[in-house]
Amino acid sequence: MANRHDLDRRSFLTGRVVAPVVHISSAVVSAFPARCAELVERLSALPGTEVHRVENGKIVIVMEAGSSGELGSRLAGIALMDGVLSANMVFEQIDSLDDRGAET
Repeated sequence: MANRHDLDRRSFLTGRVVAPVVHISSAVVSAFPARCAELVERLSALPGTEVHRVENGKIVIVMEAGSSGELGSRLAGIALMDGVLSANMVFEQIDSLDDRGAET
């Protein structure tokens, strides 16, 4: 993939230049309250996954990945973890990494 300084007109017009993107999703994981501490450790160890809140058997997480499919696979894996009752995506956003860099 060409970087910003290697752009040429032909690559741009033929669609070979694609800005890298990141998919960001929040999800709520419902779990047995007695298993929450253990699950928080396991969830925190997953790549691109952060735990933001735990309350009454609900664990709010935010995940980042390169595609929606990767987020879906990770969420499906979470749903199969021992002690998890359900794992549901709440929100998904797609950001261009070029846009994120411009904000800083």
